[in-house]
Amino acid sequence: MIRIAAVGDIHLGPENKGLLRPSFETLPDCADVLLLAGDLTRHGTPEEALVVAREVEGLAVPVVAVLGNHDHHADCPEEVTAVLQDAGVRVLEGQATVVGNGDARIGVAGTKGFGGGFVGRCAGEFGEPVMKEFVRYARRHADTLRASLLELAGQDCDVRIALTHFSPVPDTLAGEHPEIYPFLGSYLLAEAIDAAGADLAVHGHAHLGTEHGMTSGGVKVRNVAQPVIGRAFHVYHLAKPERMPADASGGRVTG
Repeated sequence: MIRIAAVGDIHLGPENKGLLRPSFETLPDCADVLLLAGDLTRHGTPEEALVVAREVEGLAVPVVAVLGNHDHHADCPEEVTAVLQDAGVRVLEGQATVVGNGDARIGVAGTKGFGGGFVGRCAGEFGEPVMKEFVRYARRHADTLRASLLELAGQDCDVRIALTHFSPVPDTLAGEHPEIYPFLGSYLLAEAIDAAGADLAVHGHAHLGTEHGMTSGGVKVRNVAQPVIGRAFHVYHLAKPERMPADASGGRVTG
């Protein structure tokens, strides 16, 4: 089994130094990777990012992250990203990465994502320029997620995971006020996931939401916002596919 530890919306600040480190140090005993689903800081300052970096620096498992809306608030996401990368975190925005722990190859495609709502109750690319840009921004994030997942499909990964901050489905928003669903996620993310394929989708953002959901294409979705899972992280288990033996020419035996 491949073990995926994930958490989002930890919202760390200077007064939280060392809060999660003891729990994170147990990760080698229970997980192969740690995914951080955005809103790692409170206001998106480099000082807060440094607190996050100290929590995860030097862990014995790979750490992969996306930023959230809070991490953009101070208008310096590049600096936040740099601080995290200096601590060894792979921060994704429209990119893919493959991490290994033991003999497991775990592909992660990541983007913050954006809002816009869900089928039947979503924003359209029509009207004022600011509204059209809102929808185009959401679409760009979804398009990069699709491209990143397709990139991973050619890299012989054991599993592929879509990591976002905003939700791809309304299922995991249950508990939030329906009026704010359009600001919590977008169906475009789910379309991207279903089009490209994934074994699991992980997101945060919806503090009052629900952990379990699924895309219309059957991909499991998990809301790992810390207020939802109620712990330092949650571990999900994915079955590792059996690898076919190679023949003398280097190809795979298919029958």
